[in-house]
Amino acid sequence: MADTTFVYVIYMATTPEKLWEALTSSDLTEKYFFGSKIESDWHEGSTITYSRSGQVSDYGTIRKCEPYRLLSFTWTYVADQASRERPSLVTFELKPMDSTTVKLTLKHENLVPADLVDQEDTFEGLNNGWPAILSNLKSLLETGRTLPPISL
Repeated sequence: MADTTFVYVIYMATTPEKLWEALTSSDLTEKYFFGSKIESDWHEGSTITYSRSGQVSDYGTIRKCEPYRLLSFTWTYVADQASRERPSLVTFELKPMDSTTVKLTLKHENLVPADLVDQEDTFEGLNNGWPAILSNLKSLLETGRTLPPISL
């Protein structure tokens, strides 16, 4: 079984510093990431967790942490039932385009077929969830507000 990679690129009217803060601040992730709080000490080799309502939903280990430029960590979904040889790997790469625009590239690697959902009108599957999360992040950074909640 070949591993799959999901890549999503989005441009935001923000600075690398503000985008980095949004990716690493629990107060901000809770606003745009389906209510998830992120926690870590942001050192390579350290644990990273996402939690909702006090329960860890996802966790991993930081592989690379270069503030304002690159954040990479393993990703394990607590309720995952898929057969895996290794955890998946999430990488956020921030690239300033000019003084007011940042290109954010999300790469989620080592995926198995169960990670992707070929269905519209859902946030299930990494291919549906990540675009929703990053669109919400973009709205928050550019307008100060998240998108209205959507129920599908």
